[in-house]
Amino acid sequence: MSSSHHKRIVEQFTQQAIPFAQLPGHLDSLDLLLEMARPTAVDTVLDLACGPGLVACAFARHAGQVTGMDLTPAMLEQAARRQQEQGLTNLAWQQGDVQALPYAADSFSLVITRYSFHHLLDPLQTLSEMIRVCKPGGRVLVADVALPAKKAAAYDQLELLRDPSHTHALTTTEFSELLLNSGLHDCTQASYNVELELEAQLRASFPQPGDEERIRQLVTEDINVDNLGIAARYQDGAVVYSVPISVYVGRKGVQP
Repeated sequence: MSSSHHKRIVEQFTQQAIPFAQLPGHLDSLDLLLEMARPTAVDTVLDLACGPGLVACAFARHAGQVTGMDLTPAMLEQAARRQQEQGLTNLAWQQGDVQALPYAADSFSLVITRYSFHHLLDPLQTLSEMIRVCKPGGRVLVADVALPAKKAAAYDQLELLRDPSHTHALTTTEFSELLLNSGLHDCTQASYNVELELEAQLRASFPQPGDEERIRQLVTEDINVDNLGIAARYQDGAVVYSVPISVYVGRKGVQP
């Protein structure tokens, strides 16, 4: 990952560290991730791009040990605070780049990441690293935005305005091919929507000066049109929308 892109990510998520965890939509569907990954007390879990620890802390209630890794120190500070507030002792935090993991091969029985791939310049490299550090027979889980091909470009335009560290939301086809061609076995897939209220999302975002009104315009103009793939609509006087998320889980093969 380039140093300039690193800088954009750290700048954005240093600002987002506190409001990110406060958006109700970011707590959605944790039960689905747990159901698909099936962590147990003997699992060692690595959560990449862990942010403020929402997923890591949820998994720590079921797993033996969880390590959360993120590029942004401010996010790790929030994650450690969340751990302390919840009285969890089986968590560790590490700063680092998800595309070059500082762990030996076959180190974790469960490797997960949520909402990170659309920030990466090379998602395949990160997936390869996830598989490398996963133990044979272990599981790899990826959850992220996935859109129909004809809507991905318009969504990318919107998200780049809202968050300059965005790169590309994979299409549903790109996402499926990435996982199914990865060498993982017994892949399963599920999906859900993250429901967001536009003004709440804008309060938790830090676009460039002047871009906030353009974001508002793009979303409101898409109501009853849906070129963005997010089903923007009015609800109780507010503009709300739904971000489609795909979840894939696969098992790393056991060497003969």
